[in-house]
Amino acid sequence: MPEVYIHAAKERTLDQKRALVKDVTDAIVKHFDVKPEAVLVRIYADDPESKAKGGVLFSDR
Repeated sequence: MPEVYIHAAKERTLDQKRALVKDVTDAIVKHFDVKPEAVLVRIYADDPESKAKGGVLFSDR
């Protein structure tokens, strides 16, 4: 069973998440030759004040 873990800021909408997991699942199905039911996608959504890039919190960007 292929597993994909995605880390992102919490600011994503439910529709964005739905579209993302669909596209990721489709890519895994195509390239790994598995059924969609076998693909697990997990989105870890962090608060913007709990994640930083380049020394700057996402909440401060």
